[in-house]
Amino acid sequence: MSDEQQLVTERRGHVLLVRINRPEQRNAMNGAVMAGIGRAMLTADSDPGIRAVVLTGTGEKAFCAGMDLKAFASGDMGPEASDTEAMTAFSAFLSGESTCKVPVIAAAQATAVAGGLELVLACDLAVVAENAKVGLPEVKRGLFAAGGGMYLARRIPLAKALELTLTGEYITPAEAAQLGLINAVAPAEEVVDKAIALAEKIAENGPLGVQASKQLVRAAAFEPVAEVKKAHAEAVGTVFASADAKEGATAFAERRAPQWTGK
Repeated sequence: MSDEQQLVTERRGHVLLVRINRPEQRNAMNGAVMAGIGRAMLTADSDPGIRAVVLTGTGEKAFCAGMDLKAFASGDMGPEASDTEAMTAFSAFLSGESTCKVPVIAAAQATAVAGGLELVLACDLAVVAENAKVGLPEVKRGLFAAGGGMYLARRIPLAKALELTLTGEYITPAEAAQLGLINAVAPAEEVVDKAIALAEKIAENGPLGVQASKQLVRAAAFEPVAEVKKAHAEAVGTVFASADAKEGATAFAERRAPQWTGK
């Protein structure tokens, strides 16, 4: 399989569907996959026609089984690992520090463990198959959850975050939903469709308002209050004075669907 085929992208209206395509390797991440996800984030951030991203995997075995340990052990992650811009974008995304403006939705159609779960956690929203395994088993391989897993205690109680990262044991998608780590659980065959429907619902809204909402809600969860206030003031100045804000109000008054321009 060529490097280009190991990560496949598809445009569906205003939604960019990104699919890891290494089913025989349980969609484990090598350089081609990491760089491909990074490039997809850069594309979504620069293309005003993209209003949401859905990230999924191929096959019934795994959404993503984490890092390709064979490639890691051999030191051969593929030529894409030298693509600095793409790999930097991927690293920022995985650690929750991405500058990608549009919402990203995980559609975990099967097991999401280790780096696979960290991919899910890096997304803004997540739909996970009801029979999938979910967990951070890095310690079982002598490693640790070096991506978004290190920030787990910002999202769930400390005791539970430590239990997941120290034991490496799996939890069910239902438990993950109860903890607030994912948004919805669905039959495997419905996961991608549900995620795309969610993305399309988001894409119906004013893109500047959506982008500001993502930025500010995430900032409020992780950043100091002073930084949140600064970002809020900048967003108010930009969004409320935009052509889209005027269009939204006009469309409401005229009882018609708004025509967004992202300006």
